[in-house]
Amino acid sequence: MSMFGSIDTAASGLTAERLRMDVISNNLANANTTRTAEGGAYHRRYVVFQPRELNEKGGFLGYLDTAIRRKQGYNRNRGQGNGVRALRIQEDRTPGPLVYDPGNPDANEQGYVERPNVNPVAEMVDMITASRGYEANATTIQAAKSMAQSALKMGSGS
Repeated sequence: MSMFGSIDTAASGLTAERLRMDVISNNLANANTTRTAEGGAYHRRYVVFQPRELNEKGGFLGYLDTAIRRKQGYNRNRGQGNGVRALRIQEDRTPGPLVYDPGNPDANEQGYVERPNVNPVAEMVDMITASRGYEANATTIQAAKSMAQSALKMGSGS
């Protein structure tokens, strides 16, 4: 994998973790929402990811990286990664807990209100893992940048 390829792969991880943190934040913000525009209680959402394909890079960098990989005899089975992309944001249709509250305008005929299926503790754990994933990808980009600077210094004879 080229140096620019490693930066591109880590950048896709940054984008993925940022989206994941945004979705988790939305879940936490709606942890008490019993009425949505679609009707019913809010249902938590999560991001579904998939590996990027070799030809998903755009522009000159994508062309250059593809040409380098072909010249090096790139084989998909070698286990080299090429980043990640968000496939979709999925809604968790698991029903939320029912709470007896007959005075609530969202209560059903029996007086029960469906609460959102958001577990704030689990969402915070997911937020921490997404944050650490983001930090790891940022560190990878910084390391690649430092290696490139060192290579330039060696090449210039300094």
